[in-house]
Amino acid sequence: MRIGLDIGGTKIDAVAVSPSGTVLDRVRVATGFGPEVVVATTLRVIRSLTDHTAQSASAVGIGIPGLIDHETGWVRHAVNLGLSEVALGPLVAAATGLVVQVENDVNVAALGAAQAMGLDGPQAYLNIGTGLAAGLVNDRRLWRGARGNAGEVGHIPVLVDGPRCVCGQYGCLETVASGSALAVAWPGHAGSTATHLFDSADAGDPTAVAVRDRFVAGVASAVRILVVTADVESVLIGGGLASLGERLLAPLRAHFDDAARTSPFVASLDLSARVLLAPTDQPLAALGAAFLAPESAVTAA
Repeated sequence: MRIGLDIGGTKIDAVAVSPSGTVLDRVRVATGFGPEVVVATTLRVIRSLTDHTAQSASAVGIGIPGLIDHETGWVRHAVNLGLSEVALGPLVAAATGLVVQVENDVNVAALGAAQAMGLDGPQAYLNIGTGLAAGLVNDRRLWRGARGNAGEVGHIPVLVDGPRCVCGQYGCLETVASGSALAVAWPGHAGSTATHLFDSADAGDPTAVAVRDRFVAGVASAVRILVVTADVESVLIGGGLASLGERLLAPLRAHFDDAARTSPFVASLDLSARVLLAPTDQPLAALGAAFLAPESAVTAA
């Protein structure tokens, strides 16, 4: 049995998975804040899963947002969790005696999506949440790149004289195609900003239509970049804004179809068929964490 944890800003979503990929048990609890609390909650979740299943675990995978050193298991920076320079992997390994691997949350979601959808070959998971980033997998193994930055499409500048991005550059794709971008472009609305925007656009509000179309074009640019640069077979749309479902997928495909009519190159890419929605009813990041390959796992000292 393998255990996978998705440690988010508000909750830990964790699963115990059999060797065949069957989810044996699932636990969700509040994460807490700060290194002591987060580590203690992580250990409590692992104990809960082993107790509920009455099985021993062979390994633990952890997905967590922020700057992660997957080789050492250290969390270098996870501001929403109050973690900075925390030896999460070694601490969990020492407390449990298990093999532990820690990875960025978007990367484990990419693994989980490929696993859940039964996809082999090169795939990209485009996470559209507060920010914009992608995870790349090939035959259900992560591709991190030379320095671990593969898939950081959100920080490609695309707008001349665009707004300043959180990364310090200007006009990055994340300033156009993300939840934070929508909050700036469509401010002051209760509930889900994206849902309200799409509802208003569907009702014919011209300002909402313009904001929605700009957002869709930004997401289309991210998909196009991933296909053209990495030649992935599919781009799986995930993250919080994937809950828009067909309301996002349909205009995305229409955007690609329009471009294909005037560009033989775009037509040859078959982008409409290569953009898919990742499942929203499964704990993708926790599932992916459970299937992390142990090539750089941390063991107890």
